[in-house]
Amino acid sequence: MMLDPLVARFAEHSPITVMAQLGLERVLEPEWMDQLFEEHRGRQYQRELLFSTTVDIVALVALGLRPSVRAAARARQDLGVSLAALYEKINHTEPALGRALVEQSAKRLEPAVEILRGQTCLCPGYRVRIVDGNCLAPSEKRLKPLREVRSAALPGRSLVVYDPDTSLVVDVLPCEDGHAGERTLMASLVPTAQPGQLWIGDRLFCTYSIMAAWQHSGCAFVVRQHACNAKLTVCSPLVEQGDSDTGLVYEQMVDCHAPDGTLLRLRRIEIHLKTPTDDGDTIVSLLSNLPPELSALEIAELYRRRWTIENMFQKLEAVLASEIRTLGYPRAALFSFCVAVLAYNVLSMLQAAVEAEHRIEPRSPAELSLYLVAAEVKAIHAGMMIAIPAQQWDAYRLLPADAFCKLLLQIAAHADPEAFRKSVRGPKKVKKREPVPPSLAGAHVSTARLLKKRGPTP
Repeated sequence: MMLDPLVARFAEHSPITVMAQLGLERVLEPEWMDQLFEEHRGRQYQRELLFSTTVDIVALVALGLRPSVRAAARARQDLGVSLAALYEKINHTEPALGRALVEQSAKRLEPAVEILRGQTCLCPGYRVRIVDGNCLAPSEKRLKPLREVRSAALPGRSLVVYDPDTSLVVDVLPCEDGHAGERTLMASLVPTAQPGQLWIGDRLFCTYSIMAAWQHSGCAFVVRQHACNAKLTVCSPLVEQGDSDTGLVYEQMVDCHAPDGTLLRLRRIEIHLKTPTDDGDTIVSLLSNLPPELSALEIAELYRRRWTIENMFQKLEAVLASEIRTLGYPRAALFSFCVAVLAYNVLSMLQAAVEAEHRIEPRSPAELSLYLVAAEVKAIHAGMMIAIPAQQWDAYRLLPADAFCKLLLQIAAHADPEAFRKSVRGPKKVKKREPVPPSLAGAHVSTARLLKKRGPTP
């Protein structure tokens, strides 16, 4: 597809920024977002202020293009309502709207990402879903009920579902109660499981009810065994299966008991670690209903990939403004988090396009740094949007997936992967430090005097 001359000029000099705008245009189509609002709204309504306008403003903050909601709103000439009305809309946005925004936008991006990444599959025959909880950072105590509270104010919690094959977040279950348990929230997420999926979770999801619900839905699962939650009966002795990168792997069959006496026959995989975990554990036990065709070594390796969701959370925090401390209202904080997740999915698609065009293996040492990608977008985006009117992007918004991917690859050819490559650090050197007395721990030192004692640097 031929690009507009001005767009082509920006694509030549800052392809990442142009690709980011194309991705945002695809998931932030105003008509689609307003229709989504009508389908999933609760008590809210829209008149002068549209839901699509609210999402656009919060997305600018999430991507770091504006420092605050107030600054993003003031930059718009067509807001049409007061700042107080905008904040009221954000503060009362139902969690179901944020969830629908993430889920449906991921479906809009998924066909393009699958074309760009090819038929990569972590576990052949299954669509992998990694689930984990995320607690938002404590907010500032701007709300009147919080001013007399000394404890940290938690604005909310959510369960996040991540697809490691596409590197997209496909679902988010937000909850306004910051003390809500992940196991309790999972009861609302389990019904979304589809046949042919493989769910991977940590020990908090190791209960009979959750595992049985997955199995009844036609899903497979791999969860870490909890010491107390799952009542197990051993059906066979441990049998050594081989040595993995992390340790020696054993397997046995067990029965998991329900309170009413129902049994669930499972495979139990034990990994005797070469190096203890941060908690000091030397053995990690997994429970799974995967068929015998997948060996215990393969299941152990599958569970290792659960940490990809932790890496995703780290990128959300470091690259995007997913936790805004000034948003004290739970619904506002959760909505901002969901919009940041949407922005992460867009950046992940850009990463897939550049890696596909330049033949970079995903999750290799040569993969792109989303931090550097986001920094490029933050530096160029504002100037690009001044030079190119918003109407000129409309032609690229509804392109079919094949044509959209060809356009992304065409633009990605101008990108220099070396400029966005991760900086891989060496192994950490463990230094044992002697305990410091409290009287010295809080003492002050002068940097200039310490440097002067050290002498001139070579």
